[in-house]
Amino acid sequence: MSSFPFSAIVGQDAMKRAMVLTAIEPRLSGVLVFGDRGTGKSTAVRALAALLPPIEAVRGCPVNAATRADSPDWAEGVTDTVETRPTPVVDLPLGVTEDRVTGALDIERALVDGVKAFQPGLLAQANRGYLYIDEVNLLEDHIVDLLLDVAQSGENVVERDGLSIRHAARFVLVGSGNPEEGELRPQLLDRFGLSVEVRSPSDIEERIEVVRRRDAFETDPQAFHAEWGPRDAEIRDRILAARAALARIDTPEDALRDCAQLCIALGADGLRGELTLLRAGRALAAYDGATALGRAQIRAVAPLALSHRLRRDPLDEAGSVARVTRAVDEVLS
Repeated sequence: MSSFPFSAIVGQDAMKRAMVLTAIEPRLSGVLVFGDRGTGKSTAVRALAALLPPIEAVRGCPVNAATRADSPDWAEGVTDTVETRPTPVVDLPLGVTEDRVTGALDIERALVDGVKAFQPGLLAQANRGYLYIDEVNLLEDHIVDLLLDVAQSGENVVERDGLSIRHAARFVLVGSGNPEEGELRPQLLDRFGLSVEVRSPSDIEERIEVVRRRDAFETDPQAFHAEWGPRDAEIRDRILAARAALARIDTPEDALRDCAQLCIALGADGLRGELTLLRAGRALAAYDGATALGRAQIRAVAPLALSHRLRRDPLDEAGSVARVTRAVDEVLS
């Protein structure tokens, strides 16, 4: 079945905005979506990937390299021919083995042909695309450690079974989960550039519209895509234009000061908060067609970039998003 159109997703504006920003600025690293089941988390990431233009990769390359020179030397059957491929979206299931994630010795070729060959894993498939982890807070610790290493270096390194393999592994990490089922390790939490809290809609008209659109999609996907395809195309064109304009977005000194003051007011640890706020704000400015980063963009992205970086305050029951919103009103008044 084809993906549900991105523009047809009802509500969940913060989640959709975060997804779009990562499509414009990959250095945002990823999006963490926490909330109720059945709120469109996996639908949104697949819809965005389907909306994006295909990537160009050399034929036969298992890591989606753009040129033959970028393809790893262990890859066999790589040609000079460039082909288009859909933007990769790879699921990393719970209980997955380390070999399946990183790749390992091709046992079949070793037994049948006596050849020591490498069988690429999920990280190879996700290069230049999206790696999606449902229930990311339940991921096993050794897989978390592995992902942290790869996210830091942008490279997957395999040193075992007599193999010494490395290849590019740069992807947007999208994780979803329910916070009631367990907390996320702080080291992995910090690797997500943006975070979003989603809830089931409480407005009856909005719930009816969700059901109506889903039913229409499942009844006649072709007609549904014909209706919503032009709106998806508009979003795609804006994303492509924003990518092209991103490097030209001006960053005034006042904007840098606003980012720093906001992070200090919230007590955010380290400097990753400022960097993420800066990158997300510029990506939104490019998407909005602005020429410079301003307070309007900083205000809009601050809850996405900072709410998961706050220290716990047992005396404040308002929630992290409310704390960020309150700080924005005070600092950027």
